Amino acid sequence: MMKIWDRVERTLVGVLGLAALAFALWQALSRYFFPQQSISYAEEVIVYLVIWAIMIISSQLVRTDSHVRPDLVLRVLPASVTRWMEVFNCVAAIVFCGGLIWYGREIVEVALLIDEHSASDLRFPMWIYYAALPAGGLLMLIRYVIRLVGLVATSDASALQPGHHELPGID
Repeated sequence: MMKIWDRVERTLVGVLGLAALAFALWQALSRYFFPQQSISYAEEVIVYLVIWAIMIISSQLVRTDSHVRPDLVLRVLPASVTRWMEVFNCVAAIVFCGGLIWYGREIVEVALLIDEHSASDLRFPMWIYYAALPAGGLLMLIRYVIRLVGLVATSDASALQPGHHELPGID
């Protein structure tokens, strides 16, 4: 199940990145060679695609333990202290992700309520753009909960050391 989830996230982010690249390429080429086919909202679409890709891939950063963390400090501490620091980090991240979900949902609701659209010719519904925040927060929250359960359940101290990106038995 986890491998399927990983593959779906990476594939989706790849598709979003490819679409952003296609818009950027078209905008650059059409500006010089086909000015009548140039679209005025390409930069806007690129931003939307990249933001969604970033929020989705942040879940993979949690999975691989690649978010900003004090690896140097964790390397010099005993395993028992490292375990509790990792548990604290997961709990703090879960609270933060909960905030992203909560406030992101409120932003989406307000955008829907006031029927907010972009100011460009595209008139893109902004709630779709804002929905990246709670969606990314939810993906990260689930990963942090899985990580926390793995940290509490494992007794293998070597799995807690920095550089061991995958917790054992979580597939």
